[in-house]
Amino acid sequence: MDDYTIELENVTAIYEGERIPALYGISLAVDRGVILGVIGPNGAGKTTLLEVMNGLLPVTAGTVRALGAAVSPRNHRLRQRIAYLPQDMFFDPPTPFLARDVVLMGRFARLGMFRLPGREDHRAVSVALAAVGAEELARRPIGRLSGGQQRKILLARVIARQPEILLLDEPMANLDPQAKLELSHLVLRIHRELRLTTVVVSHEPGPLLDAADRIITIVAGRIAVPEQPPIHVRM
Repeated sequence: MDDYTIELENVTAIYEGERIPALYGISLAVDRGVILGVIGPNGAGKTTLLEVMNGLLPVTAGTVRALGAAVSPRNHRLRQRIAYLPQDMFFDPPTPFLARDVVLMGRFARLGMFRLPGREDHRAVSVALAAVGAEELARRPIGRLSGGQQRKILLARVIARQPEILLLDEPMANLDPQAKLELSHLVLRIHRELRLTTVVVSHEPGPLLDAADRIITIVAGRIAVPEQPPIHVRM
């Protein structure tokens, strides 16, 4: 199992209070350093797959491993090495945080409880903001930024976390075409420069799926067979 960054073996997962599993019998191995695209209709289980990979949702059957260790909600040390950007994560105008504060939140998983950010943490924030070209946004309220700018800040938070695995759920949702293009290329650059293993859920073609090493289709909680080949789209 240690040959893969992420491995799921016969995984079934069900949300509390539900009777029908959101995922059923999923087996999947993700090689280190690749981009895996996940496509499928709404409600198929794509987001659930990311939550299982991140340990947010415990499995009812099967095993999940990442970076050579078992994934579970209690394995906090492992989850520090996995960054997850949920779908439609945007901030309302009254949100009382500066953009720099939001990026600093990416360090909290490494700090743990009862530790205040230090010089190294603030340095990581500055490096992350520079990496996404958002230094000029650092002192602006996060809720006053555009959707594309907020996504840049959230990617900076991911970088500040210094992860090895990046999980993205519909990262281009609700962005205009130019912002989608810019953010796609930014994600690809971060993937390469940080040597990440990236799993991206998307319902639309674009540069991220175009660059994917592999694409799977989830339908009704299962991986469709045969798997879909990579989608190549000229932008």
